[in-house]
Formats: sequence, structure tokens, C-alpha cells
Amino acid sequence: MNLPNKLTLGRVILVPIFMLFLLLRESHPVFFEIIALFVFIVAAITDGLDGYLARKQQKITKFGKILDPLADKLLISAALISFVALGEISAWPAIIIIGRELAVTGLRVISASEGKVIAASKWGKWKTGLQIAAVIAVIIDSDLIRLPLDIGNILLWIAVIITIISGIDYFTKTNIDFFHEEKG
Repeated sequence: MNLPNKLTLGRVILVPIFMLFLLLRESHPVFFEIIALFVFIVAAITDGLDGYLARKQQKITKFGKILDPLADKLLISAALISFVALGEISAWPAIIIIGRELAVTGLRVISASEGKVIAASKWGKWKTGLQIAAVIAVIIDSDLIRLPLDIGNILLWIAVIITIISGIDYFTKTNIDFFHEEKG
């Protein structure tokens, strides 16, 4: 297994560790929140690093193509679901973001079955960056530091808008006839 794939797998392993510390913060808010923030930032860094290394070292694998986007979705979904459970955010942004992720994943599966690969768009990269920034801001804007204007939720709703735009972009650029009946 090459280094980019190990980084991606490491991100998957960090997801339950991140959730554990995020959800444990009820007992020792600042201590566990700092650890959760650190784990999330490390996981987010591996998101960019694994792809960069895979391209630079020309070590792109089928495993990485499948696991990398799933690892990203697991990390963000785990954060959003935890925030809803903790009462930090409304369920609406979590539902919209996770719903878009499932829809685009389905689109990628259908495209792959037709031999097409859907590359990440600029909107997809903006979406990921904003989602990561929003998660970091929501973690920070609790017991660590009180940010003005509820920056975490503002960033989260901006991320929701970009997430929707990104989803629309993927579906409009993909020439798949979803209603074509297959024979056999």
C-alpha cells in the first residue's frame, strides 16, 4: 500500500477518534475539544496531502479513487451528525450536505458503471474547503473561544449554498440519461 493510500486510510481511522473526543467534551469541555479539533485538522490535512502525493508520485490507485472521497464524506458527516447531537447546529444543514454527498456518490457510481470518471470541480473543492472551515469554526466557537456573530453557523450555511451549487454543477455536467430503460 502506497503512502497516499495510507494517509486516506488514516483519515478513515481518525473519524471515530475525532467523534469520540468531540462527544466526550461534555465531561471536560476544553480539554476534549482541543483534542477533537487537533484530530480533525490532522484528518483535513491528509485530505489534501493524499491527493497531492498520489498525483506527484504518480501513484493513483483504484483504492484511492474509491476511498478518498468516501473518507472525506465520513469525516464531514461524522462532524455534522455529532454537532446535531450536541445541539451545536440545526439538522437542516447536516441533512442538505449529507444528502448532496450521497446523491453525488450515486452519480459517480452510475458514471463509473458507464466507464466515465467524474473529476472534482472547482465548486467541489470550494465546497470541501468551506465545510472544513465551518467544522473548525463550530468546534472553536463553543467552549474554546466565543467567536462574534456565530461564525461557525454562518460558514456552515455558506458551505450549504456552495454544496448545493456544487451538486447542481455535477449533475448538469454529467450526460447521463437517468430515465433510459435498460434491456436485460
